Amino acid sequence: MDNHDNFLEAARQLIEAGRFIDSKGWVPATSGNFSARLANGNIAITVSGKHKGRLQIDDIMVIDADGLSLDDRRPSAETLLHTSLYKRFPEAQAVLHPHPLHATLVSRLFGAEIVLKDYELLKAFAGITTHESRLIVPIFPNDQDISRLAGVVGSYWDTHAECPAYIIAGHGIYTWGVSVEQALCYLEALDFLFACELRLFGVKSQ
Repeated sequence: MDNHDNFLEAARQLIEAGRFIDSKGWVPATSGNFSARLANGNIAITVSGKHKGRLQIDDIMVIDADGLSLDDRRPSAETLLHTSLYKRFPEAQAVLHPHPLHATLVSRLFGAEIVLKDYELLKAFAGITTHESRLIVPIFPNDQDISRLAGVVGSYWDTHAECPAYIIAGHGIYTWGVSVEQALCYLEALDFLFACELRLFGVKSQ
């Protein structure tokens, strides 16, 4: 597959993911951004300001591994959060960042992290083979200084067990995987698990 065909396939997958994610109500207005790593090390990423449920090929652009535009268009302001994940996790081939309601609510109620344990659906995540497991999803304060935020996220992974997701408080969630399909699977599983925890939180608060 040549570079152009590789880009077209990555763009097609991001477009399909965008339509599915939008059908769930996870990318209201023009929120969110998605990317996929290309075979040559560059990254296909959504152009800034595009509605993710109505993406077209022209709404996907190419940046280099440092986030610099290769076609003079403007990627998301949060591009550095994508490129930093690809650099830290060489196996990552896709990053999805929507703004789901459940993740946003979790970020307002659960402090610095949410602990998911004893759920059968945890087996949706690579390396987990039993419900008798724990997955800790960190929650970071929102910051309009993306470079600083990327540094905070990176410092966290220096001292904590890896998890293929994190939440930005009052903002949204980042998930990544070895493919767009895997990242989408993680996103769907997390949304369900967050919904469970929110209901339990409501019960315990009564």
